[in-house]
Amino acid sequence: MSVALTGIPTLETDRLILRAPRTEDAEAYIQFYMSDRSQFVGGPKTRRDAWDFFGTVMGHWIMRGFGLFILTLRNDDAPLGLVGHWFPDARPEKEVGWMLFDASQEGKGIAFEAAQTCVDHAWNALKWDQMVSYIAHGNDRSCALAERLGAVEDPNAVDLEHPCHVYRHTRPS
Repeated sequence: MSVALTGIPTLETDRLILRAPRTEDAEAYIQFYMSDRSQFVGGPKTRRDAWDFFGTVMGHWIMRGFGLFILTLRNDDAPLGLVGHWFPDARPEKEVGWMLFDASQEGKGIAFEAAQTCVDHAWNALKWDQMVSYIAHGNDRSCALAERLGAVEDPNAVDLEHPCHVYRHTRPS
């Protein structure tokens, strides 16, 4: 038996759907986190740790009322990655973040389109005053994406328990 998260908005673009995580998304998430591809977002993890962290992603919605969406193509419900809003306990600032599970999806503008939708959602629906993106050192593609979104590295921001880049998003006027 699985229980679905309810009350979570679905965000849409011309080619993407950002929806609530579902139990059936766990395997794609776990496989990503068990791979070297997850090196910039806290991985690789054991299967058990990846499973536990997927539970954290789902629980974040319940605890905070916002969270990470599963990213899919409009015409295909297969999970391509996670994108959205993140603010677990002990984080210094609210974050918008993104990850694509498979490298074959890179270079198509999918992460940018999804992240831009989430940035807009944070400003307009969640009414956030500020947000950052925490990006691991060496993750040059994500740094470039943050800059394409208009974020600027903030050398004075409080980073996480490990050194990282902190990109600050500026509210449009």
